[in-house]
Amino acid sequence: MGIRLSPLGIAVFCLLGVGVIYHLYAGVLSSRIASFRHKRTVDLRDLLALSMEAAVQGGREVKRIREDNTLEEKSKGKTKEGASEKLTLGDLNSHRKMFYLIKNTYPYIQVNSEEHANAEGEATVWTRTVPEEILAKISGGKEVPAEKITVWIDPLDATQEYTENLQKYVTTMVCVAVDGDPVIGVIHKPFTGYTAWGFVGEGSNVAPRASYNTKIPKVTVSRSHSGKVKSFVQVAFGNNTEIIPAGGAGYKVLALLDPTDEEQETADIYIHVTYIKKWDICAGDAILRSLGGQMTTLRGEQIDYSGTEGNKGGLLASIKTDHKALVKRLPPWDDNKQ
Repeated sequence: MGIRLSPLGIAVFCLLGVGVIYHLYAGVLSSRIASFRHKRTVDLRDLLALSMEAAVQGGREVKRIREDNTLEEKSKGKTKEGASEKLTLGDLNSHRKMFYLIKNTYPYIQVNSEEHANAEGEATVWTRTVPEEILAKISGGKEVPAEKITVWIDPLDATQEYTENLQKYVTTMVCVAVDGDPVIGVIHKPFTGYTAWGFVGEGSNVAPRASYNTKIPKVTVSRSHSGKVKSFVQVAFGNNTEIIPAGGAGYKVLALLDPTDEEQETADIYIHVTYIKKWDICAGDAILRSLGGQMTTLRGEQIDYSGTEGNKGGLLASIKTDHKALVKRLPPWDDNKQ
């Protein structure tokens, strides 16, 4: 004999059923939200490996287009120094490879690039292979919330030199900043295949030289305005200071370190006195910091790698020296002249 329920009983039964279903659904939903939130963190060791892969993939495009001589060179306008700012197919193809590899792997992190390609993005996703040299030096488990991360990529540093086929100056770079502080830096040389990296507080695959001369230093500066910076440097360090004009901020940072190849010049200090973009300098800043060096504005202020793309305070980079003492030797600098 079946059980008969009154209309009130049926209503109560239905409400109980709805309650059970609600709690089951809420449990599944909260579980999924928790899982989603968990995925919104990034292991910095993985991000270092991804950054290296992005720089290498971009570098392959840079090298291929240069060797095929299909640059399709254009001008983006003038720099603040009055020089023509070049844009090539190497810049754009490298951007696509680097930008979309990172965004397809971690779509929820902020990625800032020097270039902006309008074409559809690459479908590439990182294989999650971590190179042995990273596994050997850095442990995993360094999780950081995605919203704290800003990635700066330079798909082709030293474009002017690239058009002149001065290959030694050309690099591709990736930098990871956490809360505005540079933590991971990667500088890749497309034409030699060498990749330098540094992870602040964890390790690096490059090293400082044994000694540096800061009394009468060799100072590396940008080729595009070496005349403008010459008087500034000589006021600070004397007329006998050797000034080394070079292309590309990545190359100039590597000049402060133990040389990685025969073409790499060496310098004791790197100085820049005009406006410069953060994707040009963030990777080098992170590598120097990972080795105990410093890159600051000409006033000795740390550079914040969040927010706007430009740094108009100039820069002074050094390693294994008294950086504050170097800042004090510099003549007064007015940011408003830039």
